[in-house]
Amino acid sequence: MQNLNRVHLAGLRAVEAVARLGSLKAAAEELGVTPGAVSQQVQKTELQLGMPLFDRHPRGLTPTRNGGPILHQLTAGMTALSAAIAMTGRGREDALTVSVAPVFAGKWLVWHLRDFNKIYPDIRVRVDARVHLVDPDTSDVDLCIRVGKGPYKGVTAEKLRSQKVFPVCSPAIAEQLKTPADLANVPIIKDPGQMFSWNEWLAPNGLDMSILGKGPTFSDGSLCLDAAIAGQGVFLAWETLAYHALEVGQIVRPFPGSYQTPFSYWLISGKHTPATGAMKVFSAWLKEELARSLSGLD
Repeated sequence: MQNLNRVHLAGLRAVEAVARLGSLKAAAEELGVTPGAVSQQVQKTELQLGMPLFDRHPRGLTPTRNGGPILHQLTAGMTALSAAIAMTGRGREDALTVSVAPVFAGKWLVWHLRDFNKIYPDIRVRVDARVHLVDPDTSDVDLCIRVGKGPYKGVTAEKLRSQKVFPVCSPAIAEQLKTPADLANVPIIKDPGQMFSWNEWLAPNGLDMSILGKGPTFSDGSLCLDAAIAGQGVFLAWETLAYHALEVGQIVRPFPGSYQTPFSYWLISGKHTPATGAMKVFSAWLKEELARSLSGLD
């Protein structure tokens, strides 16, 4: 293994992340550095190896013909290394790492973790909030909370709760809404990445998206909700996303009724990872707390 002395581990991590994620920006987000720093690490590693690993294009980097097989082996090696390191932190009964999307972490989980901490003060919970999915079998993550249709292969997955959506807005905007047809007269906040459309909620009311007014667009559901709180329009929100803002009166539901989406929240753990006591109590608490806190929105 003396050839490993030719390159630095930080450079190999940068190269592997770019190859796996497909861009400097995505690699930088995962590594917690700037895209410029990743680019420098990639260039430095290529110089140390004496060969280019990527072709540069206006839209990004792609592996060279010779670099492709090398990068494939590098990803396999990094995965094995990550799994080995993860094993050192597994099996502890007093610690738990939970991977969750930032929007769920910020709009629901942070408001309820204090209750878990009161009940189980000896269990330390670390929240790993990131958009990219992680593999619980090859990382230090014990549990993942994800939204999707399921079922999921290669992991242990438990369905937590089916998800509903409904319109929300500020109290001032709600005063302008007497019937669903009045949505034509107010701004509609849009999230182009949403997993559903307004049609699902409008159809039972005999309407379609053609009646919707114009409004601001945000590429993040959390920002869309913040815009609704700020009185910028009406947003079709997940119940978990809207929960806290509804509870404290920042937004209201202008109409009764909701749409039952085909998506659910799932609790995922590694197929080859034995469940610890901390994992078991957190799983039971999470399922119960979701049902309790959202029961008033049914």
